[in-house]
Amino acid sequence: MIDTLRLTAEQASELVRRREISPAELHAAYLEAIAARDPELHCYLHVCEEAEGEGIPIALKDVIGTRGIPTTAGSRILEGYVPVYDATVVTRLKARGLRILGKTNTDEFAMGSSTENSAYGPTRNPWDPSRVPGGSGGGSAAAVTAGLAPWALGSDTGGSIKQPSALCGNVGLRPTYGTVSRYGIVAFASSLDQVGPVARTVRDCAFLYSLIAGRDPCDSTTVDLPHPVELPEGDDLRGLRIGVPKELNEAEGIEPGVSAAVARAIERCRELGAEVGECSLPLSAEYGMPCYYLIAPAEASSNLARYDGVRYGYRARAADRVEMYARTRDEGFGDEPKRRILVGTYALSAGYYDAFYGQAQKVRTVIRREHDAAFERFDALACPTSPTVAFPLGARTQHPLAMYLSDLLTIPSCLAGLPGLNIPCGLSEGLPVGLQLIGPQFGENTLFRIGHALEQALGFDPVPARLRS
Repeated sequence: MIDTLRLTAEQASELVRRREISPAELHAAYLEAIAARDPELHCYLHVCEEAEGEGIPIALKDVIGTRGIPTTAGSRILEGYVPVYDATVVTRLKARGLRILGKTNTDEFAMGSSTENSAYGPTRNPWDPSRVPGGSGGGSAAAVTAGLAPWALGSDTGGSIKQPSALCGNVGLRPTYGTVSRYGIVAFASSLDQVGPVARTVRDCAFLYSLIAGRDPCDSTTVDLPHPVELPEGDDLRGLRIGVPKELNEAEGIEPGVSAAVARAIERCRELGAEVGECSLPLSAEYGMPCYYLIAPAEASSNLARYDGVRYGYRARAADRVEMYARTRDEGFGDEPKRRILVGTYALSAGYYDAFYGQAQKVRTVIRREHDAAFERFDALACPTSPTVAFPLGARTQHPLAMYLSDLLTIPSCLAGLPGLNIPCGLSEGLPVGLQLIGPQFGENTLFRIGHALEQALGFDPVPARLRS
């Protein structure tokens, strides 16, 4: 019997290579696990009963376009939409033989921090189904944690890979902006969106990143990696310098249990041989949130203008064209996309563009330079990924600002286009705590090295206590 709860992608690949199991048998084992546990958790919006390929299965966040498989972005306005082409990341996965398990749940158009904004119902946290899995990629993170996929792809705009990985207790990477193609991805904010891996271990995460990274002629923002992706092997951190940003480790709202677990993990870095020192990111901490919530909604209002009921997706019945546009967008979009479209359109409007969107872009440059200065002294930065552990379902749905603050610590590095890795570093109140490792541009290999060494030293058990037999 295949124990999908503890099987890593690396182990699964080795079993297939040695012909101890077939790809079809492995796929069937995950389908069986999905049938048993997903009715409670609702990680998937679509499950692929049949799949081609001689590799191991993978789950994909439902903002990633898949030929012949529904892609809804968690929205009613794309209900029934089936792409006629694959996103570049899917093409690359298929070229390596990976089999698509299904499409995972997401906040609508990746807008949210709890996966409660999905038009198809919320996903629940495998550690405690009364709590959220984080967002927007809660479906992917929860699926990996619950053994419903060996690994998955998510997308990250302001923390949508890192934050759900923290709340679900697995490894998630937001790559350097431009290292992974956005072609075929349902757009939210084009200067921020990045696809990245979610996995059970750092080695799995690094390998999956190596499969999808690299320049794509279909996406002019992509670049060639300056050096190959390295699978981490060492268990010490000698020679590395890790900075601890004061403002991101002492921010208001960080729970005491989160602070304690992160502090222990940072101290373990010191014990493993790293040089650890304090640094400061005052402007990033103070202006990251307001900067992000001008830039991201502005770009969203532009990107979401294409959903008009004419070309694809939902179309409302109406007496004339103008009424059809209005009713389609009113009935098709949920509250959160509407909120961000309104804010973004206002920020881009005549007379306000320079004062809001233009000014936010200038602040973004300052945030990038502040991070660059920190990396003149340090190889990586460390802080909590999420200020809190997983919160109860419904606790923040009526309080948008409280929900936005879930991404307080992940947003600054996203604005700077930098890579960030979440690794689980302990428990608080019986729920996972995430450590965020931030690297300089193209610094993924350093993050993998630190994450792998900590993973070995901390010995975190990624299987939720309630699912252990």
